[in-house]
Amino acid sequence: YVPSPDAYTGDKKIVAYYPSWATYARNYQVADIPAQKITHINFAFANIADGKCVVGDSYADTDKAFAGDSWDQGAKRGNFNQLTKLKAANPNLETMISIGGWTWSKNFSAAAATPESRQVFVDSCVDFMKTYGFDGIDIDWEYPVSGGLYAGTAADKANYTALLSEFKAELAAQTAIDGEHHPLTIAAPAGPTTIPNLEAKNIGGIIDWMNLMSYDYHGGWDPITGHNAPLNVGSKDIAQGFSISDSVDAYLNAGFPAQKLVLGLPLYGRGWENVSATANGLYQSGVNASVGTWEKGVFDYTDIKNNYLPTMTRYWDAEAQVPYLYDPARKLWISYDDPQSIKIKTDYIKAKGLGGAMLWELSGDRDEELIDVIGANLK
Repeated sequence: YVPSPDAYTGDKKIVAYYPSWATYARNYQVADIPAQKITHINFAFANIADGKCVVGDSYADTDKAFAGDSWDQGAKRGNFNQLTKLKAANPNLETMISIGGWTWSKNFSAAAATPESRQVFVDSCVDFMKTYGFDGIDIDWEYPVSGGLYAGTAADKANYTALLSEFKAELAAQTAIDGEHHPLTIAAPAGPTTIPNLEAKNIGGIIDWMNLMSYDYHGGWDPITGHNAPLNVGSKDIAQGFSISDSVDAYLNAGFPAQKLVLGLPLYGRGWENVSATANGLYQSGVNASVGTWEKGVFDYTDIKNNYLPTMTRYWDAEAQVPYLYDPARKLWISYDDPQSIKIKTDYIKAKGLGGAMLWELSGDRDEELIDVIGANLK
């Protein structure tokens, strides 16, 4: 079989997450996705119940009626059907069902625990993929062993590798039936305490690629300000090891193949308030911002560009290679990415021989300003 060709980026992937909840208050619909500018859509998320893959939000995913839908389509409406239509209009686009995520990773550990449970889980996920018209499967286990919302077990480390092997075998069997390549990917942690909980080299021989969640290095949970997604750690950053270059090097040094590492780029920023003007607020004490685009302390790039950049002062951190904003009157400090830092990060992707870029998430860049920088630079 021949894997389906990537879009205009050549051999570099541009993988973009679409979260099911974007269809609600955000009012960012599947039809709004710039399908010609990306190679893969990761639909977030399917859930896990009784050891099987299940629809995460039945209204948004399979029931919501859009223009052109009829009442008698049954469970063939919603975002999943919109993705099918988008793919029909863009033959080079591939869609992945992302399973789990931060809030729905609780049941991974049990699903991966035994050969029997792995078989049941994998069978259900491949059935899910076929039923709803996805091309491949993306596993977003946050995280094996420890570090997420839920306590894992030490056995998760080996069990995760075994689970992915089972997925690879089942997807290969499906390829033998339909002649289509069905990619298997994971969303991978970026923190120095969570990376060692993966058998990076072994996983690298199994999956098609890894989407590295190289953001959220700092956020409102931290008592001092810091960059959401620094390329390098600043010399005054007390959290040494928390940067893109540190995370990438950790995986490469562990034997993960560079060409299978897809670098995560955030289309959002994070903010603090009650931040003193010392050093323009960088690495100063503060609390999670009481404002944000959809939740406190989190700002879509489009919102930053339209509503914060015009009134705040932009600074550039030459060490971390990212910008930040500060307003001394409001004592508000925001870390974010802009065209300058995104260009630097895409240069880094090429220099390191990485597999491409992953974006979280599409609704954060409504004008596609950052998406266009990524596409233009990865050609």
